This record gives sequence, C-alpha cells and structure tokens, in this order.
Amino acid sequence: MAGSEQNGGKSGGEGLSSEGKQALRALPAIHLILEQLAAIREGEHIAPSVLANAAREALENARSRILAGDATEHCLARLSDEALAQARRNNRPFHQRVINATGIVLHTNLGRAPLAQVAIDAALNVARYGNLEFDLVSGKRGKRLGGVGPLLAQLLGAQAGTAVNNCAGATVLVLRALCGGREVIVSRGQLVEIGGSFRLPEIFKVAGVKLVEVGATNISRIEDYERAITAETAALLRVHTANYRVMGHTESPGAAPLAKLARAYGLWFIDDVGSGALQTAGKVGFETEPDPRAGLSAGAHITLMSGDKLLGGPQAGLVAGDLDLIHKVEKDPLFRALRLDKMTLAALEATLRLHLDPERAWKEIPALAMLGTPVDDLERRARIWASLIEGSQGLQDVLVLAEKSPVGGGSLPGQDLPTWVVALRALKQSDDQLSASLRVQQPPIISRVQDGRVLLDPRTVQGTEEAEMLDGVKKALAGH
Repeated sequence: MAGSEQNGGKSGGEGLSSEGKQALRALPAIHLILEQLAAIREGEHIAPSVLANAAREALENARSRILAGDATEHCLARLSDEALAQARRNNRPFHQRVINATGIVLHTNLGRAPLAQVAIDAALNVARYGNLEFDLVSGKRGKRLGGVGPLLAQLLGAQAGTAVNNCAGATVLVLRALCGGREVIVSRGQLVEIGGSFRLPEIFKVAGVKLVEVGATNISRIEDYERAITAETAALLRVHTANYRVMGHTESPGAAPLAKLARAYGLWFIDDVGSGALQTAGKVGFETEPDPRAGLSAGAHITLMSGDKLLGGPQAGLVAGDLDLIHKVEKDPLFRALRLDKMTLAALEATLRLHLDPERAWKEIPALAMLGTPVDDLERRARIWASLIEGSQGLQDVLVLAEKSPVGGGSLPGQDLPTWVVALRALKQSDDQLSASLRVQQPPIISRVQDGRVLLDPRTVQGTEEAEMLDGVKKALAGH
C-alpha cells in the first residue's frame, strides 16, 4: 500500500483538488526509496541513517509542494534522486578544502595561512602514532616541545621557546604565570580588540592581572610608564596593533627604552609582536612589521607572536625569552589546557625549519610566496583565466581589472596588495547568486563580490587548483 500511512506523513489535504489528493496518496513509501538507494549507499559509504533522513526530507518536501498546489507527478525515481542529492549534501564533512579566490592571503574565515607542503607532510606523518612525548634515544618519556622549543629559541636568538594553541592563549598564560594578582602597565593606544570581540582588558581579567593604562590613544611616553609604576607593578607590556594603525601625531616608546625602564625597577618587559614576521615584509614593499628578534635583542624578557599569520604555519601562540621565565610559563597549570596536539606541533616544527633558510621560506611557505608574487604574473594568469571562461554557458561578460586586496588576518593593516582580478557577470544570476553557486561547487570556490560583479583573484589560487576552479566556475555560471 502506497498512501500517506506508508510514507509516514499526515493525511492533510483539506481543500485540495482531486488531483492533489491523488498525488498525496500516490507518494511512494519510504522503504521503496531506500531500496532504490541501497546500492548507492554501499558505493559511496553513506550511513543508513543519513539516507533515511534524506528520504524522509524528500517525502516531506514533496508533500509540501503538493499541499501548495503542485499536483505534478512525484514518482519514485524523482524522489529517489532528490533523496540521493540531499544525502550527498548531508554526508559532506563540515570542514572542507576550499579554493580561496578572494586574494586575501591570511583570510581568517578560511583558516589564515595555508600550510607549506612539508608542514602538511609532517602532520600526516604523525597522524597515527608518533613520538609526541617519547624520547627515541633513551626510550623514556620525552618533551612535547622538544622540537619546536629549541627551534624557536634558535630563530629568535632567545634562551628558550615554547608554544600553545594561539596568541591570545599565550598572552593569558604569560600574564597569569608571571604577573598573576599584580599590575601590568600598557599604553592606551595598544588596548587592542582581536577577532571575535576579545579585548585586551578582558584577557587581563581572565589572567587575574590588574590592567594599568597610561598615556593617550595617540601619545604614550616613557615618562607615562614610569609614573605608573608602584610596588604592585609586575611588568610593562608592549602590544603591536596588528589589525589597525594610528597615524598622524603619534608617539610611543620603543623596545629599548621600555626594557631599560623595566630592568631599572626590577620588572618584566613583555613584547607582544602579533603577526610573527620572521621574514621582513619590507622585501615585498610593505612597511616592516615588528621583528620578534628585535624586541628580544633590545632587552625584552619575553616575546609573543602568532603562528598562522606572517609566519605561515598552523594556529599557535609562540613564546620565547629567558629560560627561567619559559620554565615558569610551562609549569603553570593552564599550560596543559592550552597545549598543542601532535599534528600541529609537527606542522609548526616543519614551518620553523623552513625559516632557518629565508630564501627557501619565501619560496615554499605559501603565504610568503603569495605575498611576493609579482603583479605582472597575476595579470598574466587573470587574462588566461578570462580567455578560458569567455563563451561559457550563462556568462554575460568577463573583464580583467586592476584591483587591490587586503593581506587579512590582522596583519599589515592599511597596506593593500595591488593585484589583477577576473570580474564576472552572469546572464540569469545576480552577483550574490553567482557567488553562492560557486560556494556549492566541489571544492567550494570562495570569491569576492564588488560593484555588481564576482571577482576571482589569482594571488591566492595555487597552480594545482586552477583546473578544478575553472571547471567549477563554468558549472556555476551554467547553474549547475
């Protein structure tokens, strides 16, 4: 028996035409749809529960269409196809590889820095078993940070290094471990808010440290810091304003005078440099981000930076400085809660090793290579893309335009990258609709929408991704 009882729905249908009532009665039973999908389930490894939910959804959608006046035939084949399409959508993992065609190199919503191939290989190498905390020489328990710690110290010229899950976590941990219950002095112009509405005063509160603000938004002098020092002061903190710039009439003391003042009063000087620019951004025409080595050389006791921004590695908060302070940080109970997993540590170590050879780092770390791509190369690739897209079904027109794009990830604010883009308009889709069509391709293509067009920027599309991106663009234009 087909009918409403077999397909699990309510009879409903009051006020329907006789054709509508007949369509409701003719809906196939759910087990018939599942029988149609049985062979597909085996081949595609779709769980029975996922198929069952998709079949129910297909039936419910059919019922809704009929009740809305659509009395066309909803046969077994049609509903089986709809259920299969829904099951495939539901079976896709939430986290997927995407093609970043935005031109934003450190796109926070897309995971910031893409990893170098050696970092990916290193992470995969330890995905099963690995010597995370096992010393292969002695056969005894080893140090989790045995690879990253010494490398970080070597790169920064520090006595020791360590790492946790992100830079905000590193800030909380360092403040708590070194300054808990006491005062830390920071300039008002450096009270940053990072992504997700987390503000520096809130981080101080979580760390159990009293924030002492000095100076004004645009001016802070060394005398402001000195006047604020009391018997309760534990440290001076300098924070790099990585995601904004204060311009015009500004002044703030550098690392050297802050370090000198801190040592004169027996305080710690903590230097949070943010973006982790081990390779000078000035090489590709940017105003140089703060070098973590410079702060330590000037006398900072400890420095903090991110792993997934200009360093080009996985998400991590890196800490380097005096040996006794690093030991104190690692002994804090919170350190265990913030520690890195084996795959992140392996990828981070591989990235740090690349930085030992700056020339190799610029070539093999994707974020650095993208930042350093010559504009002429971007124009050449954009024109090739446009010629391959020209004439595609559903395309209204395609242009190649000179444009600019931000670096992203709270790095190099106000210093946009000159670039070239392919600008698309579709015949029957708005710019937002075309952008949405690109996002449902496999792999999803993430674009920019600007001035009524969809923009594709070659800077962040790696060579190995071009063919599948162009294929996805043509399908999206055609409405597939």
